[in-house]
Amino acid sequence: MSTERPLADDLSVRILWIGTKSPWPSRDGGRLVSANTLVALADAGHALTVVTPVTPDDDAGPEVGDAHRLRSVPVRDVLPTRAASLWAGLWRGIPASIARHANEGVRQAVARLVEEEPFDCVHVEQLQALASAAPAAARGLPVVLRAQNVESDLWAGTAAAAGVLRLPVQIEARRMARFEAAALHRVDAVVALTRSDAKRLQSISGREVDVVPAPFPAQLPNAEVALEGTPPVILLGDGSWRPNAGAARFFLDAVWPKLSSRLPGAWLHVFGQRFPASRNRVVCVPRLAESRAAFPVGAILAVPLFVASGVRMKILEAWARRVPVVASPAAVAGLDATDGRHLLVAPTAEAFVDAIAALHSDPDRGARLTAAGASLLAQRHDPTAVAEALGRVYEREVGRKKKSSQCSWRSDSNGTRAPERSSTKQS
Repeated sequence: MSTERPLADDLSVRILWIGTKSPWPSRDGGRLVSANTLVALADAGHALTVVTPVTPDDDAGPEVGDAHRLRSVPVRDVLPTRAASLWAGLWRGIPASIARHANEGVRQAVARLVEEEPFDCVHVEQLQALASAAPAAARGLPVVLRAQNVESDLWAGTAAAAGVLRLPVQIEARRMARFEAAALHRVDAVVALTRSDAKRLQSISGREVDVVPAPFPAQLPNAEVALEGTPPVILLGDGSWRPNAGAARFFLDAVWPKLSSRLPGAWLHVFGQRFPASRNRVVCVPRLAESRAAFPVGAILAVPLFVASGVRMKILEAWARRVPVVASPAAVAGLDATDGRHLLVAPTAEAFVDAIAALHSDPDRGARLTAAGASLLAQRHDPTAVAEALGRVYEREVGRKKKSSQCSWRSDSNGTRAPERSSTKQS
């Protein structure tokens, strides 16, 4: 085997990272989780090669390992339509979202890389990227799957609010549940971002799951350009994800008419979505170049999600940028956040109106909430601590794989059957 770059003696693990989308630019929560984790791992001394599909709207990322020992191998691609993915999934008997991200170009890039370079393990970012890791798994590399969400729960929750599409979405949810349970047994380790997700994944699969929080710095600057409104109210989320679209519709239809009447100086800024009908004091920005622009001084972030899993990175970012948050109970699940201490929890439209109005009338309260949120970031989401925890998972699985290979060789040399791979344990 040959390597394209020298590896320092102090590198802990050489990681082949496989994802469904480029972490750059980090314009949504999933990309931000990936980008922050990659930088944290590289700063900790690990060598990372990132293989993802890249669309014309994405950044390719670093082409050569820099001081962070991080490089990207982009695969130019365009996602198939949802209709085409649905038919492909039905034909292959797998969930449509799995079929949509089954990228042959990424799979071929992985096969080439593991032939050419010595990696220690594979990190698969989300369930949809698992198929692309097959060439690496076939060569005996340990595979660590990080589940940003519990996919079957998201589909089940979406089905409950799907209206006339409820039946087909329920069918997709059941198909995803079967696929997810089986897939969790095909990897060497599973990592969840929250304790609640780990508990659900463990109940689905019967195997233990590691919990490593999403990394996030405790302090970041606010947007350089102010947004109109007293206050500017922020909705942030990619509208191509159904829960985000549903949350935005709820806020526009049930919350905003009452809130705009109560606070006539307020403006609503919707990032990541577009609505065809013009509304009073509502600005839509369909594509956000960088997330910082959505967090100006004096803003209030609303997170009205009613279907959620994983962790809401937009809440973590709001704390880091000192923007107070009003969120639904589902949106704060898994964050270890306390209502009235780190943010305000609003279970109804009326509660959202009251909470946002209260924060506007008492800026000091918002400052106290964000200070407590930043403290929680430092305690639970410190990038250095997250990198150390993930590094321990990688090193554990690399050690197990080496031990298993040695045991298999000794057993085979004596003419007996090689032992089965041991199950993972929660670290």
